[in-house]
Amino acid sequence: MPDARSRRRFRSWLGRFRASAGARVAVALCAGTVALAVAPGLGTAPGAHAAAPVAPPGLQRALDDVVSDGKATAALAELDESGATTWRGTSGVSDLATRAPVRADGRFRAGSVLKPFVATVLLQLVAEGRLGLDDPVDRHLPAAVEVPAGDVITVRQLLNHTGGLYEYLDDARFDHTEAEIPHWLAVERWQHHSPRDLVAIAVGHPPYSRPGEGFHYSNTDYVLAGLVVEKVTGHPYADEITRRILRPLGLTHTSLPGDNPFIPGPHTHAYLKLSTGHVDITEINPTVYGAAGSLISTAADLDRFHAALLGGRLLRPAEQAALLRTVDTGSPTQAYGLGLTRLRTPCEPLWGHSGEAAGFQTLLVGTADGRRQVTLSYTPYDPAGSEALERAVLAFATKAVCGSA
Repeated sequence: MPDARSRRRFRSWLGRFRASAGARVAVALCAGTVALAVAPGLGTAPGAHAAAPVAPPGLQRALDDVVSDGKATAALAELDESGATTWRGTSGVSDLATRAPVRADGRFRAGSVLKPFVATVLLQLVAEGRLGLDDPVDRHLPAAVEVPAGDVITVRQLLNHTGGLYEYLDDARFDHTEAEIPHWLAVERWQHHSPRDLVAIAVGHPPYSRPGEGFHYSNTDYVLAGLVVEKVTGHPYADEITRRILRPLGLTHTSLPGDNPFIPGPHTHAYLKLSTGHVDITEINPTVYGAAGSLISTAADLDRFHAALLGGRLLRPAEQAALLRTVDTGSPTQAYGLGLTRLRTPCEPLWGHSGEAAGFQTLLVGTADGRRQVTLSYTPYDPAGSEALERAVLAFATKAVCGSA
């Protein structure tokens, strides 16, 4: 029998919202359970940052604590207010080999932060009369894609995770022991996954519930949402996001890479810590995430997108109302709209999303009117420090969002 260490499972770097530190931090942030004051960072290599007088004091110290004691290798964040950057900071190193500092304009895998982009495109198509939120998904899927109860599950239920479909990343083929990691590094991480393949994996399992009976977060929903965009427009979802959102907003450092395993431009590296040392997992074929989480971006670009979306610049009033109409998630402090989570915080309700992909974690939250946004990207390192990391991320996010509240 293998010992306990060799049987450890490595799944978080594949990226699931409900299992990510960002998601758990978001839940805790709603409850306001951690004090705003944090200890100064230890053993970090803070990068340059610019602070404006309107920014809450102590943000750099809070960001340093995300990285201190080996909890993470790198962190970067930006706080925007009324369209202007009021603070940006970095901490840690971008590469454990070279010890190069983190750049505030560095790119990262943003994971499920892609979901509000996909939801926005579908809501624009609704406004154009090309589909309805309550249409059955079968009506707008390619003929080769078969979904159980597809004649009942609606487009809206895909976007708010109430269709009951199984999470494909929970399939055993994405679950690895430490002994299996070398094969994943050499072979599996480079493999192409078509959306149809991912859906086929999901529908090979029983659904969580009948459509409309409850909230079950599932990346399968957004893989299907990407296929709906493709069927309705005749173009890949990445092309529609680029045409409708990235170009109009000038998000020049945001991309949807397809099969390209590399992150363009300056970026931090992500690592998986094993009993034998660490391995670099920055490079991966992102088709394993597809329309559910293959996004690459920067803190500045995500803040700009969030401000435009919540500020009403991407959707008409009717579709904006639909975006923010939430369903119960089973948590007293958060609800889910169409690709956005509503969070109750110590200061005011916030909207946003967390993301996780191949060793990168992202938290994007902001005010309902689009006035203030904060983006945090970090690369967890030591699994033994995961709880301390969550507390540090929570402390930073609370301070950035609520200031001295």
